[in-house]
Amino acid sequence: MDSKQILITGGTGFIGTHLSEILMRDGHYITIVTRSPEAHKNEEAKNQKFIPWDDLTSVMGSIDVVINMAGENLFGQRWTPEVKEKLYNSRILTTRKLVDAIRASVSKPEVFISTSGVNYYKDSGDDVITEESEPGDDFLANLCIDWEKEAELASDLGVRVVIARFGIVLEKNGGVIDKMRLPFKLFVGGPVGSGDQYMPWIHMEDLCHILIYAMENEELEGALNACSPEPVTMDEFADTLGDVMNRPSFFRVPEFVLDIVLGEAAVPVTGSLRVQPKVLQKSGFEFEYDDLGTALADIM
Repeated sequence: MDSKQILITGGTGFIGTHLSEILMRDGHYITIVTRSPEAHKNEEAKNQKFIPWDDLTSVMGSIDVVINMAGENLFGQRWTPEVKEKLYNSRILTTRKLVDAIRASVSKPEVFISTSGVNYYKDSGDDVITEESEPGDDFLANLCIDWEKEAELASDLGVRVVIARFGIVLEKNGGVIDKMRLPFKLFVGGPVGSGDQYMPWIHMEDLCHILIYAMENEELEGALNACSPEPVTMDEFADTLGDVMNRPSFFRVPEFVLDIVLGEAAVPVTGSLRVQPKVLQKSGFEFEYDDLGTALADIM
């Protein structure tokens, strides 16, 4: 594929950093939009630069691909009204700024890839969820719905829009594994909640390749589930993690404890989402890590 000018929001975060490295290695030119570009001066390279949000409109005319991953961290804190406002604005308002910049530019990008989450869907127990399944109606589902609506406005400007609904991302340095690794190391690890709830997961490498695949595949448009075709229950996840780390998985964290500590923010952990990546499978995407044991062994 020819080199592309790619603009990324959230490019300094957990996923964005990894994705940028792959894209640069593939010969693309990366522009990362950040609140503090001066803090990343030492990270700039011949094919990577950092710009403030105020420069967004001025650079958009030279951009081929926009990848939008901006957003405050959802997990690890109670969702007070103030936190909810930050979570909402960091996604909806930044996406709106991107679409406004595209609208103001004479030359438009070829594709706008915007992220969302599998928490777009309602808790469905053991029922299989695809891109055609119904959305939920809790805070996180409504956040995803509004987030996607903002991104979809770019299609009115003649831009191909892809919405990637992320599952739980597995990577050695960050995310859910960082939170679960220590208890297992100390022999006090175990499942969270009932254990029967399904967890849609994705290995970092596969996630980045999905985003690149969406960039390159002109037939992909609309929502897609960015998760492994093999979702597992929380019990299965904890057992597999214990096997990989050679540790037991006995110490369950009851749901009521999460409710006390996190309140409404416990819903993404205790709800059941048996999500299948139907769109990706139908399009021919090949997962490198579709087995949880193999994925965990790679990152531990």
